[in-house]
Amino acid sequence: MRPIRVRIGVLGLALVGLAAPTAATAAPEAGGGAPAPTVEERRLDGEVPREILRRSGFAAVAPAFARGLGRADSYREARAVVAREGAALWRRAVDRVQGRGPARGDLSRDDDRPLYWARLGMTRELRTWEPGFGLSERQRAALLTELERTSRGQTDLRLPRGHDDRHGKGVKRVLLTGFDPFTLDRDIRISNPSGAVALALDGTVIDTADGPARVETAVFPVRWADFAEGTVERALRPYLPEVDLFTTVSQGRVGRFDVERTNGAWRGGFPDNDNVSRTETVPVADPASQPQWTTTTLPYAAITAADTGRFPVYDNTSVTEIPAGGDEPVVRPDGPTPGSTAREGGGGNYLSNEIAYRATLLRDRLGLHGTLPGGHVHTPVLQFGAGNTDPATGAVTDPGFVRNRLDIVAQTRAIVGVAVSAAGADRD
Repeated sequence: MRPIRVRIGVLGLALVGLAAPTAATAAPEAGGGAPAPTVEERRLDGEVPREILRRSGFAAVAPAFARGLGRADSYREARAVVAREGAALWRRAVDRVQGRGPARGDLSRDDDRPLYWARLGMTRELRTWEPGFGLSERQRAALLTELERTSRGQTDLRLPRGHDDRHGKGVKRVLLTGFDPFTLDRDIRISNPSGAVALALDGTVIDTADGPARVETAVFPVRWADFAEGTVERALRPYLPEVDLFTTVSQGRVGRFDVERTNGAWRGGFPDNDNVSRTETVPVADPASQPQWTTTTLPYAAITAADTGRFPVYDNTSVTEIPAGGDEPVVRPDGPTPGSTAREGGGGNYLSNEIAYRATLLRDRLGLHGTLPGGHVHTPVLQFGAGNTDPATGAVTDPGFVRNRLDIVAQTRAIVGVAVSAAGADRD
């Protein structure tokens, strides 16, 4: 998830001079009815999303959710339905990826896309629902927020209590985040390996040289507005003081992993999943104390030195800045210079850079910079197999596509294990 200048060829999209697309926030219909579906939700009408839902057994999720809403006679009952069904969707997606229960379809279990499209089906049903008891805009917004949080695992972060967990004394606690698919207007078949990683690792235990590590995960939307509204901080703040290591994860460059050394406080304008563009300083609480840059505290040297899988892993130190006293952006291969203004972190200036910036800024504002290893890892771009590269005619999956995703997931798991071990060694 890094549409930045040096990777333009990978994505086939230009970032410079993009006009801001029409805002996709749903507005009430004329006459005061329910809001219309968003741009993101309207993509559900395409054949590819329908095929993914059908071939994964998730096609019935949204209709069943709509029936549940229809039986609600009050806002309180509706909220209970939303919380229950949102959490059930997350758990169903995790179980499918981790091999529990029937697969219900011929789509490979490792696929993150059924969760994404099923959630959109649910949010569309909720957004356009017109209950008989009346629903204010504020109440509908609260229900949508509840659905987003529960169906993304953000309310299901079950970290061990202390270090005496049932898995054994000394268990480490790891928090990992992933993302939804994005750039869907370029290729609606797209999967996001970071989302697949989150589903595959949620609740699992990794054996490391520093002992077992329990991983808890959540996924985040690819929407500027959600980040501006504090979704990252709201989800992570209760847990950062309790974990031994955290990493945000997103899709990055072709053929390589990157540990991003520096994150920048700048939004570069690339359109999100609602085709909304934002070019501005990353909006955070207390902007007067906001730094232009934050840095990783992951053990990047150990991670890049380890043999974790088939893809090379790099310590990426490059940024783009406006130097102090200057007015033009300059690429700095070795990181920012004093007093500079951010234009791209190592992870670019899209939402992958922003989640890294927000998570590490939160770490620092909580006083954990010197004690909590945390930062951002970019996975390789998840590519379809040879001969399946045309979005208009290509299949929604193929053996190469599945193999690439499984390899990325396995290597991310290994990277987390190395990071936990190295962080433990540093503490010792």
